[in-house]
Amino acid sequence: MPTFDDLLEHIGEFNLFQKQTFFILCFISAVFSPVYVGVVFFGFVPKHRCRSPGVAELSARCGWSVDEEILFTVPGLDGANESMFQSQCRRYDVDWNDTSVSCTNPLSDRDVYNRSHIQLTTCEDGWLYSTSGSSVVTEFDLVCGDAWKLDLLQSCVNLGFFIGSLCIGYIADRFGRKPCLLITILINAVFGILMAVAPYYTLVVIFRTIQGLVSKGCWLSGYILIAEFVGLNQRKIVGIVYQMAFTVGLVILSGMAYLIPHWRYLQIAVTIPNFFFLLYYWCVPESPRWLISQNRHDEAHAIIEHIAKKNRRKLPPDFERLQPEDAVCENEKQVPSFMDLFRTPQIRKYTFILMYIWFTCALLYQGLIMHMGIDGGDLYFDFFISALVEFPSAIIILMTVDRFGRRYPWAIGTLLAGIACLINAFIPHGLDWLKVTMMYLSRMGITLCYEMICLVNAELYPTFIRNLGIMVCSSMCDLGGIITPFIVYRLSEIWHELPLIVFGVTGVIAGGLVFVLPETKGKALPETIEEAENLHKQKKIKAETITYLEVKASDV
Repeated sequence: MPTFDDLLEHIGEFNLFQKQTFFILCFISAVFSPVYVGVVFFGFVPKHRCRSPGVAELSARCGWSVDEEILFTVPGLDGANESMFQSQCRRYDVDWNDTSVSCTNPLSDRDVYNRSHIQLTTCEDGWLYSTSGSSVVTEFDLVCGDAWKLDLLQSCVNLGFFIGSLCIGYIADRFGRKPCLLITILINAVFGILMAVAPYYTLVVIFRTIQGLVSKGCWLSGYILIAEFVGLNQRKIVGIVYQMAFTVGLVILSGMAYLIPHWRYLQIAVTIPNFFFLLYYWCVPESPRWLISQNRHDEAHAIIEHIAKKNRRKLPPDFERLQPEDAVCENEKQVPSFMDLFRTPQIRKYTFILMYIWFTCALLYQGLIMHMGIDGGDLYFDFFISALVEFPSAIIILMTVDRFGRRYPWAIGTLLAGIACLINAFIPHGLDWLKVTMMYLSRMGITLCYEMICLVNAELYPTFIRNLGIMVCSSMCDLGGIITPFIVYRLSEIWHELPLIVFGVTGVIAGGLVFVLPETKGKALPETIEEAENLHKQKKIKAETITYLEVKASDV
């Protein structure tokens, strides 16, 4: 049966229209990064200590430096875990307003040589933070007993991703890619601004959660839209470059966060571009593939003519004389259903395997970043370098995916991520250069896996459930994001390298499962359940394949 891919051979597979549309949709990928990982900067936790009434006045009277003030007035500075907790979450129960307090030895009458005997109390007067900027943590004092509230903020974002993946995927397949894209852009923009001006922590969590509900769906809808506009030979390029746009967003985010150290202003700065994306209403048409799958042939016909005109291609008279019922797809309107992802054996297999690999991607991707940050360091520099490491993964895909197909680079990248984690866990202390090398290899490998699964996931499902399939499978990515902090921070308390063991085993299993999926290189996007079920039997499309117009001309 002739497909939209056949028609693209006449109107252009990746000409001016597709390039312009692809360029503007890549901005959606770039602005998704602040929602996905922005908590790194919005929720930055600086060094902190209790605010003690009278200390500032005493320090000014005595002429203490900041270091001297901390040395004289902050408990638990011997480096032990309990002492670290005391220095951040406890203060001496001392009346620093007492005029008898000495400037040279303020605790002399309280056994300065054994401060552990001095009674401690909670930070009931708040905290002082060693930063010139601000974050959600510093503004709402999300430290010590309230530190869990920062975890809740990020968990709610991932929960929003999870719920949004299930709902928005259905909406996009039921009501169209373009309406879904525009609505999610608008909601993301409005609630991003509301989050920036929210006066209470509870409102920040609510508005951030709503951003999570729509932002990932917006990002994936943009990718699905452009993937359905281009020919099969260009799908891998747009998929990889779309992912690279996200990486560019990470790089830009690190620079913006450095220049704008106040979280509210930073939130406004990264949200404003979304309002300009509403202009896509006039710039980006609906997907003809989706319109055809819904039996809306007149609208699809008009968009196809627009694409041909933009690409300076002329449609043969045979196409213009076609009636709506004779257009590209003659199937009845197909309504998406969640059960379509599990009803037939091959698609059911795709769904379960892709769900596990999506879960693995989030677990390793976010987990490696968190694990690298356990020992501290320069936040902006480390984030910047970790983002740059992702570019080689995209280059490797571009160099290998046409020659070796999808599966081999995908499987090797995933196995590399897992094996490098396992090796890293057993590297002895003192070989820091080797540990860093293994960590970056893991990051490259899992980034490659992330980029490949976005490409292949779209190629395994038929058009009418393609968006739904990606959203449902990628929802496991959000589940992975929810539990990753617990794996990293809780297991590292047992053994610092134990999270790497979990990452390694999970990655190796995912790499093996890649080989169970069919190779999609050179194969047309499936339009029906039957075509998706037979992907493992389908041969690659050859240049001499009969085109759509030739088939229709023979029928007239």
